Amino acid sequence: MSLYSVVVPVYNSEPTLNELYERIRKVFEETVREEFELILVDDGSKDHSWDVMERLHDRDPRVKIIQQAKNFGQHPALLCGFHYVNGDFVITMDDDLQHPPEEIPKLINVMNERDDVDVIIARYEGRQHSLVRRIGTWVSVYATSKMLKKPRDLEITSFRLIRRFIVDAIIQMNVRLPQIGNLLIQTSNRIINVPVHHDARKYGHSGYSFRRLAKDLFYDIISNSAFPLLLVRNVGILSFLTSAALAIYFLVRYFLYGMSVEGWTSTILILLASNGLLLLSIGIIGEYLMHILDETKKMPNYVERQKKL
Repeated sequence: MSLYSVVVPVYNSEPTLNELYERIRKVFEETVREEFELILVDDGSKDHSWDVMERLHDRDPRVKIIQQAKNFGQHPALLCGFHYVNGDFVITMDDDLQHPPEEIPKLINVMNERDDVDVIIARYEGRQHSLVRRIGTWVSVYATSKMLKKPRDLEITSFRLIRRFIVDAIIQMNVRLPQIGNLLIQTSNRIINVPVHHDARKYGHSGYSFRRLAKDLFYDIISNSAFPLLLVRNVGILSFLTSAALAIYFLVRYFLYGMSVEGWTSTILILLASNGLLLLSIGIIGEYLMHILDETKKMPNYVERQKKL
C-alpha cells in the first residue's frame, strides 16, 4: 500500500477548505483505497483560513498545517510543503476546488500503469479560467517551451502527481523564487499529461491578474533564458548594418550626383529610436543584475510562522 502526500497552498480559502478536505478524504478512503496525508500551507491568508486549518488538524491527524509569516506566493508555499511530505507520491492541487479531487484516481491509475513516467500533469478539459488567464497561460506555455526546450504539446498546470524522488531532488535545489513547473522540466523528461475535468470557481476570484501574469512571465524569462539580451544584440547588429548601408548609399549619391543628405526630422527620429534602444538595453541588463543580486543575498523563499504536524 502506498502513501500519497497531497500538498495544497492556501490563500484566503476559508469557504472551501472543509469541502476540499472531505472530498479528498472520500476519494482516498472509498475510491483509491490508499493511505494519504494532507499538507495545507497557509500563504499569509487575510481571512480565517488558519482557524479552519486548525480545526481540520484537530479532527484528523493526517492533516498537517503550516502557516507562513507573509504571502510568499504559490510556488514557495508548495516548496515549503514539500519539506514535510512522507508519501511515496506527491500530489499538488489548488485550494479553490477548480481541481476536483474526484479526478485524482485518473492520475494515480496512469502512474500505476506507467513505470516509465515520473510526473503526471493534469490537462484541463473545458478550462474554466478568465480570458486574461487563458491568454497568459498560452504565452507562458509558448515561452517555456522555447526557454526550457519543453515539448509544445506538454501543458504545465498546478494539478500534478509526482514521484517522491523528484520532489526530493527539487527541495535540494537552491533557487530564488522557484517555479515548480520549470523545476520539474529541468529534473525529468519523463512527464506526460492526463486530461481531467476543470470546475468553475465557486468563491472569490483568481489572484492571477494580467499584471501578475506578465510579471511572472518576465521573471521566468530572465531566470531561464538570455533571450532579451540576444534580442537586443540582434537589433543592435541590424541597426548597425542598416546605418552602414545607408552611409554608403548617401556617399555614393553625393559623389556621383552631388546630392546632399536632407531630412532633419528623420535624423531626429532615428536618434530617438537608437537612444530608446540603448536605454532599453540598459534596463534589461539591470534586471539581470538585480536577479543575480537577489540570488547572492540567499534570502529565504518562505518563512514559517507556526506549524502543527
